[in-house]
Amino acid sequence: MSETADIQGLPYAFAKRHGVLVLDSSGAEVSVGLREGSDPRALLEVRRALGREITMRFVPPREFESLLGEQYGARGLDADTVSGELAEAGDLGALADDLPAAADLLESNDDAPVIKLINGILAEAIRDGASDIHVEPFESALTVRLRVDGVLKEVLRLPPKVAPLVTSRIKVMARLDIAERRVPQDGRISLTLGGRELDVRVSTLPSRGGERVVMRILDKEQAELAPSDLGMPDAMLHVFREALSEPNGIVLVTGPTGSGKTTSLYAGLRMLNDGERNILTVEDPVEYSVEGIGQTQVNTKVGMSFAAGLRAILRQDPDVVMVGEIRDHETAEIAVQASLTGHLVLSTVHTNDAVGAITRLKDLGVEPFLMASSLRLVVAQRLVRQLCPSCAVPHQATAAEAAPLGLETGVTIHQAAGCGDCGNTGFRGRIGVFEMIRIDKDLRELMLSGADEGVIARHAFSSQPNMSASARRLVLEGRTTVEEAVRILRKDASVDAEL
Repeated sequence: MSETADIQGLPYAFAKRHGVLVLDSSGAEVSVGLREGSDPRALLEVRRALGREITMRFVPPREFESLLGEQYGARGLDADTVSGELAEAGDLGALADDLPAAADLLESNDDAPVIKLINGILAEAIRDGASDIHVEPFESALTVRLRVDGVLKEVLRLPPKVAPLVTSRIKVMARLDIAERRVPQDGRISLTLGGRELDVRVSTLPSRGGERVVMRILDKEQAELAPSDLGMPDAMLHVFREALSEPNGIVLVTGPTGSGKTTSLYAGLRMLNDGERNILTVEDPVEYSVEGIGQTQVNTKVGMSFAAGLRAILRQDPDVVMVGEIRDHETAEIAVQASLTGHLVLSTVHTNDAVGAITRLKDLGVEPFLMASSLRLVVAQRLVRQLCPSCAVPHQATAAEAAPLGLETGVTIHQAAGCGDCGNTGFRGRIGVFEMIRIDKDLRELMLSGADEGVIARHAFSSQPNMSASARRLVLEGRTTVEEAVRILRKDASVDAEL
């Protein structure tokens, strides 16, 4: 039982099984939440266990699971305690017990120090909203870093001798070969935290100090986002939905790794997943499992490339096709042909901006007349850290602060301060910054004539915001800082401002 559970007097297993938890125990009466649909008779046992009068309110199931994870997953990591326990741990053979297919970290009663450590790292990463966990062995120490809101921070530093124990345990959980340390390996861990389902993608890489491990946390709730949850302005959201409503064509999402492209595509698929369409995807790898959508994973070892997968699923009578990435001529050519034969194709490309996606397709050998006929929408996106609403400090912009974004000197902007709510970082969560190019008749003519990026950009953004304008809007609304906006822009914003 965690410290939080001791204070509340309700064991985690009881709270989860009976759907009841303590909401507030500071008053004369204890406020208790009962999950909708649960048996109210459990409240009699709660009152007996707490020894106080209680008041009750019903809690929707989704909110209950969230509160359960927050309350019982609140134990942090203590480097000194963990280090001492691991120093006394047994040999690697003791780590070979397989976990259930989806272990609940909060229900684990295993006292093995290394297992407690891994569970603690995962629980803290999930609680902090981390996207990645880096376990890095060096000659002097084993460090654990979490990527929160796109920025890495160190949370644990342990003696180097425990590195093999930690790495081997993670490999056991991901069902990897613990005897093979010379080649990279990839695996997956399915788990829950207080009823919240998560997948963890595990990658190992041999290095001088031992095996580096990076764990990507994939929250299944992200696959349930609708387009309206992406943070797009209303005008852009309308354009996005309009393009997805077309019966055929190509919709591209572009941006660097970690910019939220896959989340945007899944939001689009969720809008289209109405039971009346056959939706098929080919991905590398399949990040989120979505009910009602046929998902295929790339496997280059057996010749299952994006192109081979796309060619195969086109024989499965699809209405909508999602390709994880267009990265070669063959995939691009098949995607274009699919769009011209009545399919809606969603995909991503790695370019810096929306206009660059058009050039990228041209570089991959797509003929301009085919591109002009098939392309419907190009979305470019980035993620910026969002200011913590509890501690953001407004002030008047100096000339130096205003210049990079083309703002007026003296306009009110906000700075990050730091407080307990945001871990003293000044930021909580991230928000998308978007630009869109809707392919219209004039743009098709420019593409057919071979116009350069500058000409296409001037036409595309003459009546809608580009990336710089979108970032400026977020700064003026007090949702992010000038520094964050400048960080994600591809070039001098003052040039963009003239478009």
